[in-house]
Amino acid sequence: MGKLSLILIILVFSVFWTKGTEGGDEEKKQHFVLVHGASHGGWCWYKLITLLEKSGRKVTAVDLSGAGISLTDSNTVFESDDYNRPLFSFLSALPPLSKVILVGHSVGGGSVTEALCKFPDKISMAVYLAADMTPPGGCQPHQRNKDGGEIWEYIYGEGADKPPTAIIMKKRYIRRFYYNQSPLEDVVLASKLLRPAPFRALQGLGKVPASTDAEKIPRVYIKTAKDNLFDPVRQDRMVKMWPPSRFYVLNESDHSAFFSAPDALFDCLVHAVSSLEPRKDFI
Repeated sequence: MGKLSLILIILVFSVFWTKGTEGGDEEKKQHFVLVHGASHGGWCWYKLITLLEKSGRKVTAVDLSGAGISLTDSNTVFESDDYNRPLFSFLSALPPLSKVILVGHSVGGGSVTEALCKFPDKISMAVYLAADMTPPGGCQPHQRNKDGGEIWEYIYGEGADKPPTAIIMKKRYIRRFYYNQSPLEDVVLASKLLRPAPFRALQGLGKVPASTDAEKIPRVYIKTAKDNLFDPVRQDRMVKMWPPSRFYVLNESDHSAFFSAPDALFDCLVHAVSSLEPRKDFI
């Protein structure tokens, strides 16, 4: 074999080896899938996405039906399965043996629970951030505050004589209940991007039958201590009803920790998923 031929073989082998190694490294990365709450979208996670990607992790922020850049009209989304379809489609398309860390905020906790039941083999850990966390087969509580329904605007897409089709927080309450500890620039951004949420679909969110497979998946709850929307006391009760594997408290966070406490939120997530990593002293 000539010297030139040998060099070419080595070069070709090196290229394929590098590509194979890069693909393997990519597959080994922890993959976070972020699920927004009502009226929000994948956009709300931009600070956390930056921190996670800078640390070498992979991130996907989904837009559920009628949210973010979804072209679906929320007034036409009536079932939770329809609302969650973008998330379910993403999970079902994951390669075999691939698993993700699912993070749900607020009512997005219901989406996380439904995903746990439908795709238990695709999820390595579920994280509930100031979120509804009810065991499959349990009674789904609703977030309440002292102003009750006064802070919400209901939309009647099928006429005033029919039940509401969508819901959104009135603008004058956004700062007080969603973002009371968040930077003003994030409040301004959010006020331009919030969209009505599908009211009927949210009513059925998280109402799934008991699942032994879902119960086996590690869960994490992150409490927001200065939350004016989801009472911290009620968050404690929820944790007590269905104890998670790990529990964290963001002492300076409002309901939207991705704005008010992104660094602390990032630290909690990194600490939580460290339990999923193999111990290096045995490798």
